[in-house]
Amino acid sequence: MALIVEAITIIASGALEVTNLLLPFTSHLTADPFLIEDDDFDRRPPRRQYQEPVHVRLRKQLLSIAESPLKRIDEEVLEIATTVAENHEDEEIRATFLDLVLQLIDEQALKIPFVAAVILALNNKKPELAQESIARSATALNEHLKAGAWREVKLLLRFLGCMQTILEGDGVFPVLEELFARAVDLQTASLEDGLGPEIVKIILLTIPYIMASGASQVDAYANTLLEKTDIIASTPHPLEALVDPYPGGEDDTSHEARSTISLLQQQLQNEATQSWMLACIPRPWRTAKVEDGAEPIIPSKHNLPHIIVPSSVSPGVRPRLPEMYFSVYADQDVETVPPTSNIASSILRDALVDTISILDYNRNATAKFLIDLDCYFSPGTFVKRATPFDRLREVEEGKSTWKPEDVAVDAVFSQLLQLPNPEHKLVYYHAVLTESCKIAPAAIAPSLGRAIRYLYRHVDDMDLELEYRFMDWFSHHLSNFGFTWKWTEWVDDVELPLAKPKKAFIVGALEKEIRLSFAQRIRGTLPEPYQALITEAKEKDTPDFKYNSDQTPYAPQAREILRLLRAKAPDSDLQPHLSSIESEASELGVADPLIPSTDAYMTAICFIGSKSLSHVLSCIERCKERLLSLGPQSEAARRQIITSVLEYWAEKPGVGVNVVDKLLNYTILTPLSVITEDLDARTCV
Repeated sequence: MALIVEAITIIASGALEVTNLLLPFTSHLTADPFLIEDDDFDRRPPRRQYQEPVHVRLRKQLLSIAESPLKRIDEEVLEIATTVAENHEDEEIRATFLDLVLQLIDEQALKIPFVAAVILALNNKKPELAQESIARSATALNEHLKAGAWREVKLLLRFLGCMQTILEGDGVFPVLEELFARAVDLQTASLEDGLGPEIVKIILLTIPYIMASGASQVDAYANTLLEKTDIIASTPHPLEALVDPYPGGEDDTSHEARSTISLLQQQLQNEATQSWMLACIPRPWRTAKVEDGAEPIIPSKHNLPHIIVPSSVSPGVRPRLPEMYFSVYADQDVETVPPTSNIASSILRDALVDTISILDYNRNATAKFLIDLDCYFSPGTFVKRATPFDRLREVEEGKSTWKPEDVAVDAVFSQLLQLPNPEHKLVYYHAVLTESCKIAPAAIAPSLGRAIRYLYRHVDDMDLELEYRFMDWFSHHLSNFGFTWKWTEWVDDVELPLAKPKKAFIVGALEKEIRLSFAQRIRGTLPEPYQALITEAKEKDTPDFKYNSDQTPYAPQAREILRLLRAKAPDSDLQPHLSSIESEASELGVADPLIPSTDAYMTAICFIGSKSLSHVLSCIERCKERLLSLGPQSEAARRQIITSVLEYWAEKPGVGVNVVDKLLNYTILTPLSVITEDLDARTCV
């Protein structure tokens, strides 16, 4: 025991001596040497601080300008301009900035006034950089004019219009005058020309930004130009009736269609009488001109390089028809979108449509811009996001009741329901609305609900093509959100005849929902009055083979044809049974014996391929040669192919139409045969 105590004493004394030796080096760690722990020693080298290169930081700042409502826009503008000015000798920074300015103008229309504010602030620090930016913009404008890229022309003119204060002479107005001359030439050559009105619309959409720029002595130029454009803008286009979304509503003026260009002309004329207030347009250059209370700087002015408007302008890629102003919030007791009498309705719609159309490659980015709409226009233009509709009645008189989400949804529907065709595939607009609803469900969902109710109320007067688009979107949208909808609102319309548009819409929407899910699930989402619309036959995954019943003519032969097709027998084995049907039909006095044999053959193909689209395509591929040979023998037999398909899929007509479409792709059917069969069927009805 004594040995153990002695050993402990020696160890303790040795440890104390070591501690005393280390005390001068560890005194800054702890006052008590016996409380030193291993965790107090950080043997890692100090972390290297990483600073982003200036050009990377500058790119991020410029790309995100105006996106955050928490940042002051004047500070953002000044910071970017200062960074560029202080590093203007760095070629990489200079090139990054100037290239990115043009990219933002072309791709993010909502940010153009803020990009212009950066150039205006930079002009006070490094005028040569502002001149270079103007020169690059002019070069790009000449290229787009030559190519007929009219959207890009419009956006570049908007950017230059925002900088009217630093342009020598008349600035952008001579370019607008030259464009108007081309529009007059086009209209003189043909009243049905669509490019002339489009050019006038570009002129009219540029004027507000020039007037908001703060440039002096421009009122006379604007008023003179408006007098000239009135000749074209106020004249109805001969083709307007073809793109009217409500051709059946002559007696109802609540949704009377008006052309966008005529509205814009009238709105600008009203603004001219009110000293060009243009309240919705942001003016970030007002706060970016003076830094920290310094004396105002007289900005350097620059010559706008010569803009060449070709004598023969290119119409571009898309055919141009008159554009009608369409809104799904037109008849509300409280305004949630700008009225058509206000210039804001055209300015907001134009900027949003450009954003939606340009960013078609990224629906998520498009949805984010739509949600953040209020960041890109003047404060007070909109109410707070997600404000309930009922609360709008409590807004003080004189203040805006416009909901940003309603304005955004309205713009998407204006494209989704554009006649004759929207710029992009319909599913893109479906996806934008879906993503917007996922990002901000509390804001977007109520807006969509009111839009759906508006469209349904006016479905009787709506163009038939737009009814189908509305039905397609409605069923697709519900499929993304659990197929939930307040069907009880439309219960009274369930008893309407099928020929009525509202009843046809309900039936068609349910059929599309079933295609996107299955009948039992859709039945579970419906109130009791709707249950009868989903029959037992619709719940069957595979429709019955009518020739299983001996009461059906030619049943034995048809069942044998089905067996042989399943066994992938050669065509020679099928021929005796087909010939037997034709012989029996001739004895019964059938005018064209090929019709019953074709019906048995095609019905068997449909039954075998009923599991999936790939099954029916595989079966059609194997039987293609025989199907192709029917047309030359008998046009009636070719049309019987359509009849057989649609009769087999009578409870799921969407599937039948899809199969007919595939038969068209194989050239088994011709467009004429489909049209003739459809017209004959409608005549019988």
